[in-house]
Amino acid sequence: MLYHNAFATDHPLTEANVPQVVAAGRARWKVENENNNTLKTKGYQLEHNYGHGKKHLSSLLASFIILAFLFHTVLELVDEKYQLIRRKLPTRKTFFDDIGALTRYLCFDSWDMLLRFMMRGLELAIPGTN
Repeated sequence: MLYHNAFATDHPLTEANVPQVVAAGRARWKVENENNNTLKTKGYQLEHNYGHGKKHLSSLLASFIILAFLFHTVLELVDEKYQLIRRKLPTRKTFFDDIGALTRYLCFDSWDMLLRFMMRGLELAIPGTN
């Protein structure tokens, strides 16, 4: 079966570079698909209809969701407490549900205080303490 597809580019396509262009396109699609899947199914609620509001509310809320995803990605790379908690809690959704429940009833002075509280509850050693 022969597969047909359309691809828009301003790069000249030749018989020699088509395989590389196709590979790059597939890699880009994979990255976009995985990120969108995370934003839709892992607690970010991206597919929720934010169509209310008179002007730009849906764009603003979508931007906030993408910004949150960016911050969580950075935290996964650089924040030891966040990394320990995320290893203990199996999914982002579980993590978000726990944060939602805690912040519904308790006020924390900082993000660090929230993470420390969660670490005590999960019986994880807090980095930098004995």
